[in-house]
Amino acid sequence: MKPLVIEPTALAKLLADEPKGTEYLVVDLCRDENYLRHHIPGAVHISPAELISGTPPAVGKLPSVDRLERLFSRIGYEPGKHIVAYDDEGGGWAGRFIWTLDVVGHQKSSYLNGGLIAWAEDQLPLTASATETKETSVSLTIHPEFIAEQTEVLTSLSEANTQIWDARSPEEYMGEKVFAARGGHIPGSINLDWMELMDRQNGLRLRQDIGSLVSAKGFKSSSKIITHCQTHHRSGLTYLVGKILGLNIKAYHGSWAEWGNDSDTPIDNPAA
Repeated sequence: MKPLVIEPTALAKLLADEPKGTEYLVVDLCRDENYLRHHIPGAVHISPAELISGTPPAVGKLPSVDRLERLFSRIGYEPGKHIVAYDDEGGGWAGRFIWTLDVVGHQKSSYLNGGLIAWAEDQLPLTASATETKETSVSLTIHPEFIAEQTEVLTSLSEANTQIWDARSPEEYMGEKVFAARGGHIPGSINLDWMELMDRQNGLRLRQDIGSLVSAKGFKSSSKIITHCQTHHRSGLTYLVGKILGLNIKAYHGSWAEWGNDSDTPIDNPAA
């Protein structure tokens, strides 16, 4: 069983040792222009926009099963392969993809710690050559236990054993920056900005004290945790961190784009 978080040098060794194309599928979730400029040799690219529905107001919701099946077919997905995801921003899109893999029931995945940034800083090989892929026949089943819908979040507000993790910036949480019809936050939610989880002095790797940080914020291993941001992009990383720490975590994929644009949902808005 491969670890959920893998270091660049360890991945480079695994890829060098394996018979070509047999065990691993490395998925690049960087910006399109970054993939074209340089990526890990053999990595297949998914544009972050392919992971979301794009339908307003909650543009970050999971795409349809048909869309996901076409996407997974294009990258040559096979259920038995170990998938390693990376991005160029410290884990938001890679975490979102690992959440997507959990949603479709994939069993073997890892996050490349620090992604492209750490890989490049470790002076490991990069290429601009596109990876050839062979389309596969894909049939996916959605596992809803990893998804929180708005109704569940509403119900959870009266449940003492549920905690809401808001991964947005403090300014968004306080209602000082507003990217929906209403600003503020879900009542009782805890704000831990996704940017606080990465070590900007160490190739955007996850902070080594991440467990202590999450615990100090008040998150409990005995709780059910629902994480969100604006569009469930930044909360891709907080979902991943919760998974790494063994927390009972799921993602509210409608996020603030849905909640803040619904005039009937309760909010706390300190800036109002």
